[in-house]
Order: sequence, then C-alpha cells, then structure tokens
Amino acid sequence: MAQIWIKILLIALVLVALLFFVRREHGHKLQANKRIGFILFIGMNIYAIARPQDVTWVAQQLGVGRGADLILYLLVITFVFAVFNFYLKMREADRRVTELARAIAVRDAELVNRERGLLFEWSANSPEQARNAE
Repeated sequence: MAQIWIKILLIALVLVALLFFVRREHGHKLQANKRIGFILFIGMNIYAIARPQDVTWVAQQLGVGRGADLILYLLVITFVFAVFNFYLKMREADRRVTELARAIAVRDAELVNRERGLLFEWSANSPEQARNAE
C-alpha cells in the first residue's frame, strides 16, 4: 500500500513539472523539438514510476543490471548535455555583449570627438575631393 502512495506522489510531482513547463511565461520561445523531448521525458518518467520492473528489464537487456542504475546513467548523460548546452548559450551571449560594448564605445568616442571638433563629417565625396573643395 505504501508503494501506491509514493507512486501517486511521484507522478503528481512529474505532472506539476509538466504544468510548470507548459504554463511558463516564456514558453512560446522554446523550440518545438525541446517541447516534444520534454513531453516524451515526462511520459517516460510516469511509465518508469508506474512499472519499475520494465525499467529493470530494459537495464538487464542493456547489461546494466538494475533499473535504478540505468536511470542514474541516463540522468548523468542528460545533465552533461544540459550543462554543455548552457555553456554554449552563455558563450554566445558573452560574444554578443562584447560586440555591443565595442559598438557603443566606438559610437561614444565618435560623439565626444565630434563635440570637441576633432572629427569631421565627410560627404559622399572622397577625402581628396573634400580637400580640393576647400
């Protein structure tokens, strides 16, 4: 009887995670393949909670031994993938921030130099034509 209550609790927690995922504020920005993958992941969690003997059978077919060990290995692989994905996103964000900071620094320097009279606006003509026109 205690196993049924823990299964109900675990399935409820998985469904809460699914609701949080679906009702997120920025959920529309998530790619479709990630949505599908997460929903499949939730489905596999519910199945593994409801029928743990099947997970053990799959683990034994793969040569792992226990279902809990197989789940642990899969979670480690998923964690490594998630950390690597986060690292790539952060690296891209850092690159974009650096480009923006450089562009702002150049723009601000041009504005300051223009105010000081050190930088002149050139017309569409070449610099030689502008000097000859003076």
